[in-house]
Amino acid sequence: MRTFFKNTLPALALLGLVLGGCQPELDAPKADGGSADFSKYLAVGNSLTAGYGDNGLYLEGQQNSYPAILAQQFQKVGGGEFKQPLFAASESNGSGYLKITGFSNGSPSIGLETANTAMTRGVGLDGKTMPLTLYTGTDNQNLGVPGIRVADITTNGYGLNNPLGFNPYFERLLPAGDLRSYVQYVQERVGTVKPTFFTNWLGNNDVLGFASSGGTAAPLTPVEDFTTKYNQMVDVLTANNAKGLVATIPNVTTVPLFTTVPTAAVIAQVNATPIPAALVPTVVAALGLPAGSALPTGTRFGLYIRTSSATAPVREATANDLLLLPARSVINTASATSPFPNGIGLVIPGASAPVAAALAGFANPLPNNLVLDSGETTAVATRTAELNTVIKAAAERKGLAVFDANAFFNTVARTGIVINGVNNTTSFVTGNLFSLDGVHPTPRGYAIVANEMIKAINSKYGSSIPQVDPNAYRGVKLP
Repeated sequence: MRTFFKNTLPALALLGLVLGGCQPELDAPKADGGSADFSKYLAVGNSLTAGYGDNGLYLEGQQNSYPAILAQQFQKVGGGEFKQPLFAASESNGSGYLKITGFSNGSPSIGLETANTAMTRGVGLDGKTMPLTLYTGTDNQNLGVPGIRVADITTNGYGLNNPLGFNPYFERLLPAGDLRSYVQYVQERVGTVKPTFFTNWLGNNDVLGFASSGGTAAPLTPVEDFTTKYNQMVDVLTANNAKGLVATIPNVTTVPLFTTVPTAAVIAQVNATPIPAALVPTVVAALGLPAGSALPTGTRFGLYIRTSSATAPVREATANDLLLLPARSVINTASATSPFPNGIGLVIPGASAPVAAALAGFANPLPNNLVLDSGETTAVATRTAELNTVIKAAAERKGLAVFDANAFFNTVARTGIVINGVNNTTSFVTGNLFSLDGVHPTPRGYAIVANEMIKAINSKYGSSIPQVDPNAYRGVKLP
């Protein structure tokens, strides 16, 4: 093989000189808008649209939101200026956010960069304070509201009187005391901005709120309710015949929030941990055995969880249950109320049903909000597929481009994505794509999302909008 290259490289170099002397220069494809008009762009969505990351909304994230990146590229095909409700430089921390403060035994220590925004609006109707400074601009084109579901878009007073809790991110966009619903706010912005192009990435929170709470908080949005309200929003956005793009809901269980703590590995480690001799008398007494008895043969520790099931509210975990990222700081820590560490109980292989039930009652299970059990995981996957069918049907009805975020992130979760020689994965901290909350992208992740959206737009409208170099955007910020 070395001989081949030695003998042929000079000839190939000479051939290159000959071709270079007679071939015309090749120019990059000219940027073109195709059949779409990008002069006035409006972005609708939730935290992903706002540029949320690291469990907070702050200036750097806003500046690197995917709508900001799209608008920058749209300008190369006739797009105009794009206004966002940015925090002032003096309040750049926004709502506060997570940051890495150092490393201990190779693992990152994560702390909080606190908010530095002034409280300007006092107490909301729900009795909670408003920590974010009011945005007083009247030219907002990024309407992303962290936390909002499609189920919420018609709720009057959503910012001040949200049934699921106070939402300061919507309230800061409105005049004081304004009780408009989100869809009314979007309708007003459509009437003012008169967008020629829009993006709509609503829907994630209609499953994520349920999943990220281990099934204890916001319920999965019913399909019928989602269908009515999602189509209502699409009708508002296309009222002036604007073209646009909609995005599907990713499979939320493939993000680091659910994959960083591998259930099977934790189970194996717990099972292999010897039972301390000092604990044996307590267990013997709990099992009703005579004092001084040995534990039944094969007795071992097991990982126990609390589930949403009425028939088995506490049971031993299986590999099909997903442990949320915060569970890693709870599992096997000392308990003030149980002789077992948190998440730990006993298992006797082959035990009768009554004995197994007694062991489950004696265990110290992980709380429900730290586990998405197998039944809940199936429900999330099913509802995600159902809601994505609604989104795609709405796009078909209006002739809109679709970014299939579900298909894209499923592929990335399996294989990663290599860009200009750099591998990006869904691994927590080291994967470049996801921020420290384990759900929202880093600036690089948002740049990659913007590129995928550009691909979908170019394909649908025959445009040739250039992509950005994601490697120019940071992953997780290290201290």
